[in-house]
Amino acid sequence: MKASTYFLIITLLLFGCSSKPKVLFESLPNTYLSESDFNSLPNFTQENYIEVLENFKNNCRSSKAKKLYANLCKEVESIKNAELFLTSSFTPYVITNKENKREGLLTGYYEPKLNASLTRHDQYQYPLYETPKDLVIVDLSSIYPALKNYRLRGKVVNNRLVPYNTRAESKKKTVYADVICYCDSQIDKFFLEIQGSGRVVLDNNSTIYVGYDNQNGHKYRAIGRYLVKIGALSLEEISLQSIRKWLINNPSRVDEVLNYNKSLIYFKQRKQCATGALGLELTPNRSVAVDRRYIPLGSMLYLHSNIAMKDLNTIVFAQDTGGAIKGNLRADLFLGTGKEALSVAGKLKSELQLWILLPKNKKEKTK
Repeated sequence: MKASTYFLIITLLLFGCSSKPKVLFESLPNTYLSESDFNSLPNFTQENYIEVLENFKNNCRSSKAKKLYANLCKEVESIKNAELFLTSSFTPYVITNKENKREGLLTGYYEPKLNASLTRHDQYQYPLYETPKDLVIVDLSSIYPALKNYRLRGKVVNNRLVPYNTRAESKKKTVYADVICYCDSQIDKFFLEIQGSGRVVLDNNSTIYVGYDNQNGHKYRAIGRYLVKIGALSLEEISLQSIRKWLINNPSRVDEVLNYNKSLIYFKQRKQCATGALGLELTPNRSVAVDRRYIPLGSMLYLHSNIAMKDLNTIVFAQDTGGAIKGNLRADLFLGTGKEALSVAGKLKSELQLWILLPKNKKEKTK
C-alpha cells in the first residue's frame, strides 16, 4: 500500500438493518463511518464556501493533510468555484462508534494570556519548562506495529526505565530542563497546560508565544472531577470559570487539587500564536482538537452542535489534540483569544455530531 493511501477505507461492514455501510479505517480500528451526502448535512447550504476553501488551502500546508488529500491539495490552488469543489470532490461520512451511536461531546478551548518574567523574582515563581533533557520517549511501533499510536515516557534510573516525575514530584525534585519563563500564577500556568498554547506578556512589556511540546507520560486526570468528588463543587457547577474561582478562593488547597492531575505539560517557544499539533496557526471556530487514534489529524470535518443556545453547523479542521479529548465522537473547538473566547470555552459542553469529508476517489478505490 502506498503512503498516500495510508488512510484508505478497507473494510465495509453492515450493521443491523441499516442499508448504509460501516467503514473502518485500517489505522483507526475503532472508527466507524456511514456514507452520507451533502444534503444530509444540517444547514450546509449556509456555509461560507470561500472561507472554507481558504482554510482548506492552509490545512494543506501540513504533511498529514497532504497525505490524506494528496491530489485535492494540489488542485485547490486553481479552484474558482468553492462550493462546486467541495460538493464534487468530497463524500461526507457520518462518524459513529462501535455501538452505532452518533452523539458525542463538544467542548471549547481558547488561547490564554499569562504574565511572566524571564527571571525568577517577586511574584514570578512558577517555571514554565521546556522538555526535560532526561525524558526518554519510546516509540512502541518499532517493536509492536499494532501499537503505532502509543509511546512510553520515562527516565533511566540504574539502567531501568521508570515513570517520569509526576506534577507533585517535579516541584520537589531537580528538573533537568530549560525554563522558558516564570509565571506569576500557578493557576494560570495550569490552565495554559489544559489549553495547550498561549501568549505570555513579560514584565519587560514584550510578548512571546508558547505551545505544547511534550508531557511527562502520566495520564491526564480532570481536576473538576476531583472537586466534585470532595464535594467542593457540584457536577452542574463545573466549568473553567467555577474551577478557577474555587482555586483562587482556596489558596491552601491549590497544590492538592492541581496535583490530582499527575500529567505535566512541557512547552516550547513559538513564532506565532495558538499553534496546534500540525504546526499550523489555529483558526477560531474552524480548528478542532480530536483524538488522533480515531480521527486523522489534517482531516476536514462537518460539525453539528449548539453554542449558547444557537445551532452550530460548520466545516472544521482536525488540527490539534488534547489530553482530555478521548474517543471518536469528541471534539474541542478553538474559540480564539480574549475574554469572550474564555467565557464561551469555559462553559461549552454540548452534544455533537460529526462527519468526515473524504475524497470521492477513496471510496471508489475500495470497490
